[in-house]
Amino acid sequence: MPPQLTHTADVTIQVGQPITVGETHEGLRRVVPIIGGHIKGPRLNGTILPAGADYQLIRPDGYTTLDARYVARLDDGAMVYIVNTGVRFGPPEIMARITKGEPVDPAQVYFRTTPRFETASAGYQWLTRPIFLATGARHPDRVEISVFEVG
Repeated sequence: MPPQLTHTADVTIQVGQPITVGETHEGLRRVVPIIGGHIKGPRLNGTILPAGADYQLIRPDGYTTLDARYVARLDDGAMVYIVNTGVRFGPPEIMARITKGEPVDPAQVYFRTTPRFETASAGYQWLTRPIFLATGARHPDRVEISVFEVG
């Protein structure tokens, strides 16, 4: 039976200027500060706190691995820790524009992640069990992702 996707929320993550560690033996290492944002959707609503970063590794061809870790305060006060790992890739010239902070058409980039959630809130334990899948778009000042529960 094929999996079903249930839309959970759309997340907008405001990002600061990347901190470039430099070219390592793995590729270009960057840390992108997460400075705020919001979550809106049928199952989750809240605010992304200015606490976290996206730890990126960019290969010479632009293939990027992502490891974002941040915190959300939901509208009812519940706190949720989010670890969102994934990949972003596309034509090398498009990926170079993203690395430079230039706008690109999100349709030209494959951007998928698998968010995981931790919370002490009894009302949101349902977030800690299933697999979630997200599609993303990178803009110069923000990342937009749509999160789906895999059923």
